[in-house]
Amino acid sequence: MKTLRVKIVAPAIATMMLLSACGESGGSDAASEASSEAATVQLPNGMTIQQQIEARQGQLEKVGDAFKAISDQLKASSPDIAVIQEAAAAVPEATEGMADWWPESSGPESGVETDALPAIWENMTDFQEKVGNMQEAAATLNTTAQGGDMAAIGEAFKATGGTCKACHDDYRLDD
Repeated sequence: MKTLRVKIVAPAIATMMLLSACGESGGSDAASEASSEAATVQLPNGMTIQQQIEARQGQLEKVGDAFKAISDQLKASSPDIAVIQEAAAAVPEATEGMADWWPESSGPESGVETDALPAIWENMTDFQEKVGNMQEAAATLNTTAQGGDMAAIGEAFKATGGTCKACHDDYRLDD
């Protein structure tokens, strides 16, 4: 918890100090303006920036929930294959269209809370490759899970988790 506070509080204090040195107020006006704009600016897909970020976060939570279900079952003394199969099938479904979830202007600069780092948009080709790798691994995990071989499922789950970690290492805050 202490590390999280430092990650949040230290940059906020530094920003306020820099703004006050420039004669600007570091108040909530700029954040409020950015957040208000994010709620009204339409992206080419018809969503506002805020809606896009919230939709992205919702889908990623679904993936996280599915991974937790699989992980819990793999750790259980008597895993429930039906739970694993259902969760494994949910991952490719939840990540459909994932490559389009990060349009320009949907990063931290939007004023909407997000763990997406600016590095995504600075390295979009690499990021998109990692998204593709994750989707391929998720499809393999699903196929493997439907086959029912617990050892193979464990390996496919580990590989899929590795593709998630590869992205989180470079492109997500808090990981």
